[in-house]
Amino acid sequence: MRRILFSLLTAVSLCNAFPAFAQNNDSFEPYVWDLTELYPSLESWEAERQRLLTKINTIEDFRGTLGNDADSLHAAYRYVSDIYRELLRVYSYASMEQDEDLRVTNAQERNQLGEGLFARFSEATAWMDPELLAVGAVKINSFIADNEDLAPFAFMLEDTIRQDEHTLSDETEQALSYFSQSFDAPSNIYSLIANSDIPFPTVTMSTGDEAMINSQGYSFWRGSENREDRKLAFDSYWNKWAEYNSSVGMVLNSHIQMQVALAKARKYDNVLERELFSDNLPPAVYHTLVEEVNKALPTLHRYFKLRGRMLGVEQMNYYDIYPPLVSLDKVFDIETTKEITLDAMAILGEDWVSMQREAIAQRWMHVYPQQGKRSGAYMNGSSYDVHPYLLLNHNDDYDSLSTFAHEWGHAMHTLYAKQEQPFETADYATFTAEIPSTSLELILEQYMVENAESVDEKIFYLGQGLESLRGTFFRQTMFAEFELALYEAVERGEALSGARITEIYGDILRRYHGHDEGVVLIDDLYTNEWMFVPHFYYNMYVFQYSTSITAGTALYAKIVEEGEAGVDNYKNLLRAGGSDYPYEILRAAGVDMATPEPYRAVVDRMNAIMDEMEALLDQQAVN
Repeated sequence: MRRILFSLLTAVSLCNAFPAFAQNNDSFEPYVWDLTELYPSLESWEAERQRLLTKINTIEDFRGTLGNDADSLHAAYRYVSDIYRELLRVYSYASMEQDEDLRVTNAQERNQLGEGLFARFSEATAWMDPELLAVGAVKINSFIADNEDLAPFAFMLEDTIRQDEHTLSDETEQALSYFSQSFDAPSNIYSLIANSDIPFPTVTMSTGDEAMINSQGYSFWRGSENREDRKLAFDSYWNKWAEYNSSVGMVLNSHIQMQVALAKARKYDNVLERELFSDNLPPAVYHTLVEEVNKALPTLHRYFKLRGRMLGVEQMNYYDIYPPLVSLDKVFDIETTKEITLDAMAILGEDWVSMQREAIAQRWMHVYPQQGKRSGAYMNGSSYDVHPYLLLNHNDDYDSLSTFAHEWGHAMHTLYAKQEQPFETADYATFTAEIPSTSLELILEQYMVENAESVDEKIFYLGQGLESLRGTFFRQTMFAEFELALYEAVERGEALSGARITEIYGDILRRYHGHDEGVVLIDDLYTNEWMFVPHFYYNMYVFQYSTSITAGTALYAKIVEEGEAGVDNYKNLLRAGGSDYPYEILRAAGVDMATPEPYRAVVDRMNAIMDEMEALLDQQAVN
């Protein structure tokens, strides 16, 4: 459920307090989302939650009617769909209110009540798929043909029939539904540990600044130009995490064990098969990605060597990966960020810019960091009848600008999908969800390179482009390999402790970074890095960041090469929402992710950026 609702960035932003100008509540108000557009008060939210509980209890009245006739099938699915639509709104409110300050216990409890609604809904509808399958494909297809009101549900019904062999008996589905809320327990426990329970240390940097090295502080100081400061940030952060290695390892192991058991229960050979099957993705998509990325590791190592040259570091260490290759003395406050983003998106046409400008002017965003606020960034587009909401942790730097573009890619995807799709087919799969977010980052990057005011500034943006490819194409594939290794270990009957998980991660981390070849050296302490990545609780989510930046690169190339036709092709993909399987939607847009070509194009782009940077560096050396 969380995977569908939210897109989280792996990186997080700095700051534990609002910017100085925002201390006045009136001036800060435009930068806080307005949840009253969902519900005007906590009392109205609670009243709606209670009303939905009552409606959920009446779903049972439709049991036994799905095979009567087309009208009966439509009545049942319309009733359930309308409840689900309202349920998403209730849950979104509770979830976002909690994320404003994870320390507030009342908000945590409301979020649990929202999750409880999903659990009750799951229980109440557990009989539907088995009953539908008992009716049979022939009869269901005839109903769809007889009643045009079933059109919004046609794809859903067809997909349910496709999953016949993995759908269990009525009694078994009902029993599993009772545990639906419990299945989220590892993720919820991890979130509390990572965001509120660990007492992160405060250290003194070379500047004399006292810095708390929590997720935000680590994210900031690891990019310091002072090598000792970034090493101190690494050592302080991972030493603290290491104290929780056993407990976090047990939490992640419990999640892995649970998912392996659920895959077995539904007659899948393994978790990877289940996750690919859920979106009808050919296995070749995953395997081609991993194969091509591993073939391209020399390109990644070339980047690390270039980074070492530019930083003046003879031997790269893991803490040398994050500082900018050149410094950029520019501030990207939120208003500047908005205008730059809109200017960059001009390539997508007037209708895009107009829609995005109007949306940005609304109170849809929670912009700045604060104590207790959820780290990172996401877009929640679940409230079909309202609008998307965006959580940011804006820090007035280029990373914040790029994050802004990324999350608005998600939001614009949601808005375009709603233009064309009814509620039932507006929600898009993860496989396509990250395409507009990563492609908007790419569009922004190219815009900044073209408008750079100096060679150093151009090198900065080119370096950010390389870092994006490292972080999304290579790093997320590395995460995917690691995640699959954990599932496969449990599927072979092996035990997973925090120490064993760290060992598995360390082996993969060192291979990707050329540790044995002396490209980037990685201390044992830093192999605890797996502990702070929440995506490992989202079930094979991460590989889709890599496929998305690959697809986004291919679609951006079409926009550049084909002009208006390429833009229309891109928007049509967004408008398709979830009306077809994501692989087919993307293939209709001219990109086949089961073939090596799109992945190799990303590698070619990375090498081309390095060629350009090296030429600029050589030019500077001559001058």
